[in-house]
Amino acid sequence: MAISPERLLERVNAVLGELVAGSVCAYDEAEIEVAPENLYAAMQQLRDAEGLQFEQLLDIAGVDYAAYGQDEWTTDEASNTGFSRGVDGFSTGRLGLTGIYGVQEITSNTARRFAAVYHLLSVTNNLRLRVRCFAADDDMPMLDSVMPIWASANWQEREAFDLYGILFTGHPDLRRILTDYGFVGHPFRKDFPLIGNVEVRYDETKGRVIYEPVSIEPRVLVPRVIRDDNRYADPAAAEEPKNG
Repeated sequence: MAISPERLLERVNAVLGELVAGSVCAYDEAEIEVAPENLYAAMQQLRDAEGLQFEQLLDIAGVDYAAYGQDEWTTDEASNTGFSRGVDGFSTGRLGLTGIYGVQEITSNTARRFAAVYHLLSVTNNLRLRVRCFAADDDMPMLDSVMPIWASANWQEREAFDLYGILFTGHPDLRRILTDYGFVGHPFRKDFPLIGNVEVRYDETKGRVIYEPVSIEPRVLVPRVIRDDNRYADPAAAEEPKNG
């Protein structure tokens, strides 16, 4: 029978000791934080220690905590409808490193910007645990690979590398897994523009796919756009028989 999250944290802290940098129980979920230099040792004990035995790594989620807790939308005084709620048109991920986030804030090396969050499952003991580990360097975020502990970390670490630029030392094949070959940047970072940097289309005259600078206008207060292409065609009209 599963134990409570509070009891699980007591057990984890007793086993890992000083390897745990912090622990919290919220919303009936147990979570610990470990320092990057202790990540591999902590994970190995979480898998092997009696009473824990987290045999499965369910997921690794990369996180970018730049400007965490700040918002470009006002909800206290503005109405809950319309585009007037947007109070800042120049924010991270939209028009670059400006606006409420500030260039200095998002580019400073705090050692608390990039983190990998590991979701563990113990089938033996019916337990779940979340482990958070911040990379020590914001400019070059690096963490130890846990592939020798859980083989399923292979694609999950590649995904965190692709989308957030987190490097996993010891990974045997750390390359992009979701973006295209030659993709520049990491699209889930807060400072990556929402419109992207390039757009792709097929050129019939050249007979190949070509890359061009993005042509979308970078705006925040953009109304709904109806695109005139086959994705929005009227199925009923398309099925009407033609005369003759």
